Amino acid sequence: RAELRYLTEVDGESHLALVAVLADRLDHVVAVARYVRLASEPTTADAAIVVGDPWQRQRPGTRLAIMLADAAREQGIQRFSATMLSDNPAAIALMRTLTRRLQHGAHADGVREVVADLAA
Repeated sequence: RAELRYLTEVDGESHLALVAVLADRLDHVVAVARYVRLASEPTTADAAIVVGDPWQRQRPGTRLAIMLADAAREQGIQRFSATMLSDNPAAIALMRTLTRRLQHGAHADGVREVVADLAA
């Protein structure tokens, strides 16, 4: 229940989710982007973007990421933190579209942490 609540209860300020669907099939999700503001660091939010395999490299993730970052900035969020597989250059490239300063953090067991400075 807690996970379902976490995924579905958004407030548009501390927790926002954007969903891309097909124009002619509103029940078909193409991509989802979301952020959740960190309680311990209110100017930072965890961000996640998921794009369905048929839509990879067709830019719905990039479009949603830019919209998500714009909305986050309006709410005073200055950084996105993200966890991704180390061997996913597309995910890193996507984060680079949001900032000129992408910091690479912890890297272990095939997983990488990155922080995008949304003010840069």
